Amino acid sequence: MKAGFKIGDFELTWLNGGLFELDGGTMFGVVPKVLWQKKYPADEDNYIPLTSWPILVKTPDALVLIESGLGNKLTDKQKKIYRVKKDWDLLQELQQLGIGRGDIDYVILTHFDFDHAGGVIMREDGGAPALTFPKAKHLLQRREWEDVMNPNSRTINTYWPVNNELLRNSASLVLIEGGQEVVPGISVAHTGGHNGGHQIVIMASKGETALHLGDLLPTHAHANPLWVMAYDNYPMDAIALKEQWIKQGVADKSWFTFYHDFYLLACRFDEKGSVVQKWPEG
Repeated sequence: MKAGFKIGDFELTWLNGGLFELDGGTMFGVVPKVLWQKKYPADEDNYIPLTSWPILVKTPDALVLIESGLGNKLTDKQKKIYRVKKDWDLLQELQQLGIGRGDIDYVILTHFDFDHAGGVIMREDGGAPALTFPKAKHLLQRREWEDVMNPNSRTINTYWPVNNELLRNSASLVLIEGGQEVVPGISVAHTGGHNGGHQIVIMASKGETALHLGDLLPTHAHANPLWVMAYDNYPMDAIALKEQWIKQGVADKSWFTFYHDFYLLACRFDEKGSVVQKWPEG
């Protein structure tokens, strides 16, 4: 858990949603390893560490959770495949903050890949599945949900039914088309790029702003618009979207927040995409 980061009146806390490893070549696509490993080192097997750390945003009006972590439903085989090094510990960390499952008002998902949506549904102590945050509205783009319900040969490997079955026909699921303000100062915008229904989160309070670009910008090392992942279903769109939103964020002196970055949780970039301020320091 990393707490204490503020955007105006908003307080952001990163919670342990799991730590895993993926092949570095896949995460950086066609970019030569000799370039990307200078910014994001790989181990001897070419794997890089990635977090799945949801962001709890305390606003004057609500408790908002961005993403949900890996969850506690992974099988031993899946943990081995994805080289899980640290298990999902979200509820215990919320408890340390005095927050229960029923206290979360909104869960914003940039998209429904298993590593972002795995914590939406949990296994309770008896093994039965349940909505992790039973009173929360779960916000997703309608386009994304349609794709989740009708996966193709590529997305079927990441849209797992075990992560969405309790949301179907549930009042907890709120489908958005385009942009929408969730609570005062927090809004979402549909982008696509990583996949067709991907959305980003925009936070603004007292003249300060932060952009959560989800898997358009999985780590600080992906700030170069041309450094896109092999996982991106629409890479040319991803490039254009990164150019647009990073340029806007730099002009506005916005913070960029990360879900997957092992080395830092938030930063500011300059016009060349170099990190000029980061959190936490060191």
